Amino acid sequence: MAIVGQFAWVSRLTSGVPLGAGLAREDLTLPPKPPSGRWTKLKGLAGRHRCSFAEVVSLERAKKLAHITIIERFVAVVRNKNASPTWSDVRAALLHFDRAGLLGLVQDLYTASKDNQAFLHARLALGHDHLEPFKASISNWICPDVMKNQPISVSKAKKAIADYKKAIGRPDGMAELSIFYCEEAFSFLESCSLEDESYFAALIRMYEGSLEFVSNLPPAERATYLERLDKLRSRARNIGWGVQDELNSLWYAVALDEQQSE
Repeated sequence: MAIVGQFAWVSRLTSGVPLGAGLAREDLTLPPKPPSGRWTKLKGLAGRHRCSFAEVVSLERAKKLAHITIIERFVAVVRNKNASPTWSDVRAALLHFDRAGLLGLVQDLYTASKDNQAFLHARLALGHDHLEPFKASISNWICPDVMKNQPISVSKAKKAIADYKKAIGRPDGMAELSIFYCEEAFSFLESCSLEDESYFAALIRMYEGSLEFVSNLPPAERATYLERLDKLRSRARNIGWGVQDELNSLWYAVALDEQQSE
């Protein structure tokens, strides 16, 4: 009993649990010394409180509960840190920024990448040609320099158009970029031999999208775009893969040239 009692008192001191927590002071005073004569005392404590077996059990139980609580809190914190942040989290954080702080954040984002710069220029209508960086990206990925072993990426070329749409998405700008994509793709196919079905399929879909964008423009703004789309049909005769037939089918289905003449 003496050993158990001593362990309990030492555990209470090292674990930070207040002595006598949850117990009345008089509950800590034990009956007169039992026949065994073995008692545990802790020197230096006021009143030299004595420890019963019941108190040892109670303290051990409290220690276990406290340990479980700490683990649960730790797990909750880890889960919170591992969760992917959302716009709601970002918005809540931005509420603590003042005007200078927000300007500093936007400046850091602006200098972080050229894509961010192109986005802001387009959104704020800055520069003489805010479509230029998007066109440069399209040309780089859909009409690369094969002599320099530059890779082809239909997805990244299409992403440039998607980025412009997010930034401002003006109908005339969407028409311009989609037709430019087709023109650059034709230039690439005319300069080298390519046997990639997915490349041709993407070209046909982009031509279809171009027709849709142009059809959504006011009739007075369609002429230049229709002329460029018509020329692409003529260039398609040298491409193969049934591209010209597909473009002709799409052209006549929309019949924009007839609408323009009315």
